[in-house]
Amino acid sequence: MSEHQRQRLSSDEKCWWPGDDDLYLAYHDTEWGRPSTDRVDIYEKLVLEGFQAGLNWIAILRKRDRFRECFHGFVPELVAQMSRDDVESLMADAGIIRNRRKIEAAIANAQTLLNVEDAGNSLVDLVWSFEPDQSSRPAVITREVVSGLASTPESSALSKELKRRGFQFVGPTTAYALMQSMGVVNDHVEGCPQREECLSERQTLSAPC
Repeated sequence: MSEHQRQRLSSDEKCWWPGDDDLYLAYHDTEWGRPSTDRVDIYEKLVLEGFQAGLNWIAILRKRDRFRECFHGFVPELVAQMSRDDVESLMADAGIIRNRRKIEAAIANAQTLLNVEDAGNSLVDLVWSFEPDQSSRPAVITREVVSGLASTPESSALSKELKRRGFQFVGPTTAYALMQSMGVVNDHVEGCPQREECLSERQTLSAPC
């Protein structure tokens, strides 16, 4: 057992879904649910959540480094310039998820993001504007609550707005996973040490909305 795992097991209450996988544990402990207003980070999460549709998230995490190499560090300006030849090259790359529609959507979403910004808006502002009011959230976040939250009214509304703006592969479930991953909602279970850390970070964050 790794030191990371021993540290995690020392807590009586924690999120269950990372299991004993070190990569999953590190993602849970240092990234998932941490409030983010970084446009590159949010675009990356939007793309990867789209690739995750129909798959397990750990499969995406294991390929994440290669995704970053193939998609220019998820810098939207660079991804937006990718060509048909780039798509064909990626379709032959076993280091990523070889799904043509998702690859093309990643490029199209970078172009859409830039169009949104050219119009004087931002993806960061857009996503954070759908942060739910705490009164609409469950009073206590338990395993059962998190397991049952595939989507919410807010994620459905965000999905609808993203689609209206031209974004692809952004259904309500994907939109909710995005909200979870970037800290728009905090779905660490009660008692998980990371829940309190994320709450503290949210309180000190100058969110755009």
